[in-house]
Formats: sequence, structure tokens, C-alpha cells
Amino acid sequence: MADTPANGSIIRYPYLWTWQRDKGGRKARPVCMVLAIPKGNQTNLILLAISGTPPRSDQTALEIPQLECRRAGIREWKDAWITVSEFNHDIAEQSFYYDPSAEVLGSFSKGFLAKIAAAFKPFLAQPSARVSRTD
Repeated sequence: MADTPANGSIIRYPYLWTWQRDKGGRKARPVCMVLAIPKGNQTNLILLAISGTPPRSDQTALEIPQLECRRAGIREWKDAWITVSEFNHDIAEQSFYYDPSAEVLGSFSKGFLAKIAAAFKPFLAQPSARVSRTD
């Protein structure tokens, strides 16, 4: 299995939004490694995007408090949101996108991560919320 950051860690990753899935294009951005799930000899990664732009009306996001921005290593951002209504799924050992040697920028507190998990849980099982990066 690949070495992966702890759940709640913030890394840079070329996140692909659902609206970009068919159109192409992506931008390396801070993401929250919400889950790293070992399964056999593979590690499934669940990644949520962090943005300095308010969410669109069709997205669900949590505003990130300034203290959590500092913990996450994105101190320079005046405002930030973590989108919970969609996610990227990747497999660490097979990924063209995940860099296991990437710097961990920071991490969210356990309390804030619990809020993210509660808000994200309803979307985890929705196929339309998942953008697979394993193709």
C-alpha cells in the first residue's frame, strides 16, 4: 500500500469538478484527504475540493473558519469553502494524479473534520457526486 497522509490532511491535487468531467480541464488546488481506505493491496482515496470561491447554487459546501484555514496551511486565503456535494475518487497505487511525496500543507482539526464528514455522508453514495480518477 502507498504511504498516504492521515485523514483530514490537506494536499495539492489536480481536482476535477463534476462539471469538468466531460469538458476536460482541471486545476491543482488544495484538497482535503477525507478518507484513505485500505482495501487489499490498494488504497482508495476520497478527496474534497477546497476553494476560495463561494459555492455555486447547485453545490453544498461548508465555509472554513479562519482558524481551520491556518491549520490547513491556507493562511493567505481570506475566505474558503470545502465542497461536500462532490468528490474525487482515486487509487493511490495506480494514480496518475496523486503524488505520495506531495507536501502536506496542514490538516483540519478533529472537530471540523467531524462536521465535514457529517455534511459529506449523504453524498458519498450518490454516483453523480463521484468523479473517478481511476480511468
